[in-house]
Amino acid sequence: MADPGSDEVSAVMRAARLLVALSARSVALVEDVVTLPQLRVLVIVASRGPLHLGAVAQGLDVHLSNATRACDRLVAAGLLDRRDDPADRRHLLLELTVAGRDLVERVMGHRRAAIAEVLARMPAHEREALAPVLRSFAAAGGEVPEPAAWALGWTTSD
Repeated sequence: MADPGSDEVSAVMRAARLLVALSARSVALVEDVVTLPQLRVLVIVASRGPLHLGAVAQGLDVHLSNATRACDRLVAAGLLDRRDDPADRRHLLLELTVAGRDLVERVMGHRRAAIAEVLARMPAHEREALAPVLRSFAAAGGEVPEPAAWALGWTTSD
């Protein structure tokens, strides 16, 4: 198989910059409400359902005390709910509040709408060819497994 040419690499780099910019704009919508690490906590909980604090810390790859501080702030802001785990009262479960779910949905909805706007400006025949090519690209790159996608600030639903 031939090595990719510089034109191919440059094209992917341009597309990556665009996707990062679109993602950053969606995060900017809520930067007055939450920090990026706090948004990551909300996305983790949104994607995986009610979680113990240890699972959040592991998902963020941070010390438990860092996760505790982030979650405490989100509870105080009314975006995260902390309750006893009915299966084991020694542990607490973290779950999004309605406001927390709305915030995550607003960020992800903005991302999807921004991507859809870009796609709408493409010629139809190029747009139709794009999805299979991107799937192939993601597979060749070992696309981030779904359990880890939320750690990057992405929900795991398409």
